[in-house]
Amino acid sequence: MRLIRLLKYDLAREAEDWVDDGVISEAQAELICARYQVDYRSARQRSLGYNVLVGLAYLFIALALITLIGANWEEIPRALRMGGLIALTLVTQCVALRAYCTGDRRAGEGLFLLGNFFFGAAIILIAQIYHLGEHMPDGIFWWALGCLPFALITRSPWLAIQANVLALLWFFLQVSMGYYPALFPLFIALSLYVLLRGRASTILMLLLLVSIGFWIEFSLSEFWRGEQLGAGLEFYSENLAVAVSLFILLYTFSHWLALRASPVAKDYAAVISVWCLRFALVSLLVFSFAQPWEALIEADWQHRLSMWLVVAAMATVTLLLALPARRLISSGLLYVFFIGALITVSSSDNQDLAMYLQVATNFALIGCGSWLIYRGIHDGISHYFFLGVMSILITALLRYIDLIGDYLGASLIFILFAGLLLGAAKYWKYHQGREGAQ
Repeated sequence: MRLIRLLKYDLAREAEDWVDDGVISEAQAELICARYQVDYRSARQRSLGYNVLVGLAYLFIALALITLIGANWEEIPRALRMGGLIALTLVTQCVALRAYCTGDRRAGEGLFLLGNFFFGAAIILIAQIYHLGEHMPDGIFWWALGCLPFALITRSPWLAIQANVLALLWFFLQVSMGYYPALFPLFIALSLYVLLRGRASTILMLLLLVSIGFWIEFSLSEFWRGEQLGAGLEFYSENLAVAVSLFILLYTFSHWLALRASPVAKDYAAVISVWCLRFALVSLLVFSFAQPWEALIEADWQHRLSMWLVVAAMATVTLLLALPARRLISSGLLYVFFIGALITVSSSDNQDLAMYLQVATNFALIGCGSWLIYRGIHDGISHYFFLGVMSILITALLRYIDLIGDYLGASLIFILFAGLLLGAAKYWKYHQGREGAQ
């Protein structure tokens, strides 16, 4: 899962320079790009700047028309306002459909995006005309729902992203007002369908995972709240346990996905793995202090049984994925440490345990940093190497702040980290020498 997959279009443009300089032939450049599922010839013409400018132009066209209509809103008869908004939306979508069906799919998708913006503006302005504002999230829901057919027809990641972002906005508005967004899985299913049947999109894939995570967590939160009074998004300590278990599952899933034959699956696996790694390091840094552990020990763990059932279900799926992915030992160890910490904080009221958990977390952080440095040197992945170095340096800085005034403790910390870095440097020199001898 080398991170070059995340920069494959930059690789294609770099390959063009290699061809111009005579380093490789054009046929070799095409083979290199094909390995990462990039069309060398189309990548040469690919321009992110052009796409961004066109997208922003469509957005400003929508804003200009909405502003123009809003400036003369009161002077326009009510029937004309409503008819004009509907006509504007229908004409834009019909033009988009015609462009898409005649073969200009990118232009059609752009016009569909513009038509969806007009559709949302029409909902908002028509609601204003007839004073339909009893439940404001409903307008966002119908806007998101109106984007679904065009995303399904075109299987365009950008249209699916638009629908999913609006659905997430509706989700948070609903839960903030104390309502359960029962139809949110419909938008999750749409994103999954487009992701499987449409063009590859890392943004849509991450958005889908975020949507699934929020839906699972809020559904559990609603289940645990039961008949208790209250409105809005409320999380329990059990939600944190489920979140950690979910990220372990995603980490294992990324390695299982990396074994698929599809280059797109390998791209997605690399992205998921990187973000799980970042989440793990940030979490360890947060829990390298005693206060988070003390808060968890003090928390009321009132839903242990259902929490353990969810964690056990996720652990079972994780181990089933870990077996073919050859990650059974690493995934099993992660769950052993996680379940050990979870049992400690959920079944004990002894605040002194927070210090031991803090120490264990700091050792885990040092171990992760050392492992990343080793992987970075051994496998030639610079991202892992620098992430490992940064995690060790940040840990040293945080512990130095904790030990201000304790000169002996701070000195021992610095000696420990110096030994780790010198050992890494020696291994690097040894590894480089061995590669040179070969």
